[in-house]
Amino acid sequence: MKTLNLPEVLPKVVVVKVRLTKEPFSVDEAIKLLRVPESGAYVVFLGQVRNESHEKKVHKLIYEAYPEMAEAEMARIREEALSRFPILDMLIWHRYGELPVGEDTILIVASAKHRKEAFEACSWAIDEVKKRVPVWKREVTDEGTFWIEGDKQVPE
Repeated sequence: MKTLNLPEVLPKVVVVKVRLTKEPFSVDEAIKLLRVPESGAYVVFLGQVRNESHEKKVHKLIYEAYPEMAEAEMARIREEALSRFPILDMLIWHRYGELPVGEDTILIVASAKHRKEAFEACSWAIDEVKKRVPVWKREVTDEGTFWIEGDKQVPE
């Protein structure tokens, strides 16, 4: 019989519930990270680059970010959601860089015992991310490139 030499302390699996990334993400992977038997609902907000904005054809979005500050603020939003709403868990992943039409931009998943709480937490979280997280968005359109401030386009 062969003896296995295992380390005394096995490495922990790191579950990343807040992430700023240039890489695409998987909704299925996100839900698997939050899946627990106590949960009766998973509410997903998935943002994507749309093909039109302010009656202009959009070619791509360019997200710029201050990664350390953005992830720290997303972590604060997640913690606030966990304390404000009776949810079990939340995940917030945001993309940055150049994203063409159809690409996913942000993913928020809230898990709760009941759907109402998960919906409320998810809705609150996306509003807070848009207000507080230092991620800046530019739209590249047929008519030029515009910074997006709230719901307004500001020419470069």
